[in-house]
Amino acid sequence: MITRRWSAALLCGLFAAFMAGTLTTGAVADETTPDSQEGPPPRVDLVLDVSGSMRERDMSDGQSRMAAAQQAFNEVIDAVPDEVYLGIRTLGATYPGDDVEVGCQDSEQLYPVGPVDRTEAKTAVATLRPTGWTPIGLALRGANEDLGDEEGTRRVVLITDGEDSCGDPDPCVVARELAASGTNLVVDTLGLTLDDAVREQLSCIAEATGGTYTAVQDAGQLGDRLNQLVRRADLPVEEPTDVAGAEECQDAPQLGVGVYNDRAVFGEHRWYRVAVQPGQELRASVSVAADREVNPDYGVLLRAVDERGRELTRGTGAGSGRTDVVSTGLRYPVPQEEDEDGDGESTADGASGDSGDGEGNGEAGVRYVCLDVGDSFSAPDAVQREPGLPVELTVDVVSAPGEPGDVAAFGLARGWVPLVLLTGAGLVAGLAWGLLARLGTAIGRAS
Repeated sequence: MITRRWSAALLCGLFAAFMAGTLTTGAVADETTPDSQEGPPPRVDLVLDVSGSMRERDMSDGQSRMAAAQQAFNEVIDAVPDEVYLGIRTLGATYPGDDVEVGCQDSEQLYPVGPVDRTEAKTAVATLRPTGWTPIGLALRGANEDLGDEEGTRRVVLITDGEDSCGDPDPCVVARELAASGTNLVVDTLGLTLDDAVREQLSCIAEATGGTYTAVQDAGQLGDRLNQLVRRADLPVEEPTDVAGAEECQDAPQLGVGVYNDRAVFGEHRWYRVAVQPGQELRASVSVAADREVNPDYGVLLRAVDERGRELTRGTGAGSGRTDVVSTGLRYPVPQEEDEDGDGESTADGASGDSGDGEGNGEAGVRYVCLDVGDSFSAPDAVQREPGLPVELTVDVVSAPGEPGDVAAFGLARGWVPLVLLTGAGLVAGLAWGLLARLGTAIGRAS
């Protein structure tokens, strides 16, 4: 009996492996891998603080901050993927004096962004000695120039042990300017001390650009985190499209399915338009990031409005205290019958009546839904209003529930085939588990 059960379990295991292999093969065949993608190489600029404080020997492994950074840089240079373009910029590396004007201009490119000559890059890093000031804002602007304006992933990794010692330009203001420039630049920050003021400034820089802040205390941690960030630049990402919302619905830009970036001043409403056909469902979500100090109690509003100004549906989100992002979303299914007024005139073919605008108004079956994005953020008088708060808007249009081809969420598989395969795999796994349990019981009794 045991032998027969072993055989049954083995056969089920082989069948389960076959099913899993089929699913995996199908997934691989349909999925585009990074190696198969063509495009501009990802670019990373490492910005290293070489100010006088970097000579402090307070790392947990007994090294100076400078020695820990140099060791970590060497590890990253050895491990950087061939397809990643890497560069190095310094701040505070050349001027040891007390002249503020001179010291606050001390930032230069140590190694240009491009294919890495490992020997040359490591030799350049070995020459660095803790020297001068900490002009972080200036260095961020320089790093943005180092990366160029070509399309593709652009990442800056800032490594420092202190705050900006110059104040002009303010690093947080620079980070917001870079984030608003439309170049999709991400700045990650690494702090070599646990000082609260350093953490606050580095967090501000990272949050403004969608990056991360990490505190590190030895060369090992620094090297591991640097490697993670450099390798992350090689991952394919969906770049959001920059768009400028209008002040009114009739002037709003028309959006298709995708992810969009915009900026909104405190309390401002931004309008966008989406074309939807009867029998489809519009799904939209919006996130507004508080990338600077704001007053408590705030909210974000997303409304779907027809071209006659009638509200169709809305979503709201609110927060109080320190919250990085506030989000909300909505879903609006467009009915098959659009004669809502009983006047015999369909609103599906351009309800507002403004034809001839070159954007498809008047096309049979097309209805334009306007999206109104508003917020109730406010801030102390000393906080800058420009550039506005980062807004990310996601738009999807699918078949309405109950219609062929409906999907449950963005990016999920469509159709019944994946469901059948997953159900079959689950059934096989359940049978195999039952057989193994019975086999274990039989062995226990036999022993």
